[in-house]
Amino acid sequence: MGENQVQQGLYSQSFEHDNCGIGAVVNIKGRKDHQIVADALKIVEQLEHRAGKDAEGKTGDGVGILTQISHRFFSRVCQEIGIELGGEREYGIGMFFFPQNELKRSQAKKMFEIIVEKEGMKFLGWREVPTAPEVLGHKARECMPVICQGFVKKPENIAAGLDFDRKLYVVRRVFEQSNDNTYVPSLSSRTIVYKGMFLVGQLRTFFKDLQDAEYDSAIAIVHSRFSTNTNPSWERAHPNRFIVHNGEINTIKGNADKMLAREETMCAPRFSADDLTKVLPVVNTNGSDSAMLDNTLEFLVMSGMELPLAVMITIPEPWAHNDTISQEGRDFYQYYATMMEPWDGPASILFSDGDLMGAVLDRNGLRPSRYYITDDDRLILSSEVGVLEISAEHILKKERLHPGKMLLVD
Repeated sequence: MGENQVQQGLYSQSFEHDNCGIGAVVNIKGRKDHQIVADALKIVEQLEHRAGKDAEGKTGDGVGILTQISHRFFSRVCQEIGIELGGEREYGIGMFFFPQNELKRSQAKKMFEIIVEKEGMKFLGWREVPTAPEVLGHKARECMPVICQGFVKKPENIAAGLDFDRKLYVVRRVFEQSNDNTYVPSLSSRTIVYKGMFLVGQLRTFFKDLQDAEYDSAIAIVHSRFSTNTNPSWERAHPNRFIVHNGEINTIKGNADKMLAREETMCAPRFSADDLTKVLPVVNTNGSDSAMLDNTLEFLVMSGMELPLAVMITIPEPWAHNDTISQEGRDFYQYYATMMEPWDGPASILFSDGDLMGAVLDRNGLRPSRYYITDDDRLILSSEVGVLEISAEHILKKERLHPGKMLLVD
C-alpha cells in the first residue's frame, strides 16, 4: 500500500479507481504550430468530467501537457534574459518544481549545476517560469512549488536527440538521488512537460508560456487526472516523461518488485557500468502506477530500445491462446515474455519521445480511445468523442484504438 493509504476495517483506499481523461493532437507531417498546443488545451478543458477536484471545487487532481520543445519560443525568451541557446536541439530544458524555502532552493539549484558540470556538460542558466498563482485554489497555492527551467548545452561530441537525452537522463537520476525536496517533471532536448495541481481550465491560464502565439509544437499530449491509487499533488499530475495514462495497472506491485529484482543482472550496453549504477533503481516506488511504468519505459529507451518496442513488451497483446496472431508475432511476444512480465490492467496509454507519438490499449480494450485524421494532416485522439469541433467534410478517417494493437505516428 502507498504511503498515504489507510486501512479502515475491510475497506482499503487502494480499491479506489476511476478514469482519467487523455487526448493528443499531432501534425502527421511534423509541422510545428501554436494551434496544435491550443487545440490540445481545448481537449483537456472539455474533459472536465474526467478530472477530480476537491469539495470546494477550486483545486484539481492535476492537469498537464507534454509538447515538443518550441525552439522558436525558447530562443526568444532566453535571449531576453541573456541565455544563448544555439540551434534547435543543441540544448536540453529541465522543468523543476523547487521548494518554497529560499535556502533549500538555492542549494538544489547549485547541486544541479554541479552535477551537470561533473557529467561533462555546460549549464547555461535558469529561467523562472511566468505563472499566475491567483487562478489556483487555496490548497494548490499553499503547496505550490517555485517553478523554474534550467538549460543545459549539448556537448560537441554527443549526437543530438536520444544520445544527448541519455546524458540528461543520467544527470536527472543523479540529481534525484542526491536531492529529496525538488521534483523534475522533465529534462530533455526533445520534449517538455507543463503540469500541476489544476482544474482543467487552469493549465492554460496558469502557465503564460502556453498562451504565447510563438509557443509551437507538432505534438501535444494532455491529461486530466482523476486520482485513483494515490493522493493528488503537483508531482503526481501527468504527463510523466514519456506517457499519459488513463486507467490503472493492477499488476503494479509485482511489476515494480520484478524490476527491482532484475537490477542485479541488468546490463545496458548504451550505459557505461558507472552510468548504470547512477540511474538505478529504475523504478521510484513512491510514484503512482503510471509513473512507475513511465520510469520503466524511459529506462528501456535510454538503454537503446526503441519506444514502440518497449511499449509492446510492457503491454503485449494476448498472444498465448490467440489463433489470429501470426507465428512470427507469437514468437516475438514469447521471446520477450522471458524478460518482462505484462503490465496489466484497464488502461489506455499515449506515449511520445518528441519524434513520434503512439497510443496503445490494454489487451481487453477496457479503456476505449478514438481518433480522427483530418485533411490538414492532423491526428486528433481522445478518450471521448467530440472533444474538438471538426466539421465532417474535413475528416478523412474516424477510427478507434483496438485492444492489443498500436497506433503510431512518426
